[in-house]
Amino acid sequence: MSARGAGRGALDRVRVSVGTTVVQADPDLLERILANLVDNALRYGAESEVTIDAAAVDGRILVRVVDHGPGLPGADPERVFDPFQQLGDRDNTSGLGLGLSVVRGFADAMGGSVSAAPTPGGGLTVTVDLAVADGRTDTSPTEVSP
Repeated sequence: MSARGAGRGALDRVRVSVGTTVVQADPDLLERILANLVDNALRYGAESEVTIDAAAVDGRILVRVVDHGPGLPGADPERVFDPFQQLGDRDNTSGLGLGLSVVRGFADAMGGSVSAAPTPGGGLTVTVDLAVADGRTDTSPTEVSP
């Protein structure tokens, strides 16, 4: 995974805690999803720590990417998935605004979904909902709390 826009040093701010959670997903698409989400969190999370966690909930796996930056004050979090959206940006020099639209498309292609919500205390939490890998009942996920 790379941090294209934030710089390699920013990866020191990423914490991953997914336990032995196993999802049914295309590994390349899942990697691209997580890379885009982490890149966005590092870019727009105001130097906050970014956490990635996962939990099994009702036969699904929820993977969350959480930052504690400024979030999206006054904006509908779901709009971040619209093509060509860069909510809060004043210029278009940092990209085309397609990263999160691509994330949604890839999640949909794998039979999953993606949503965004404010992080309690400030920031943005993006949740990717995917199927548990076939035959896997031994997941030991990290607890997900709001």
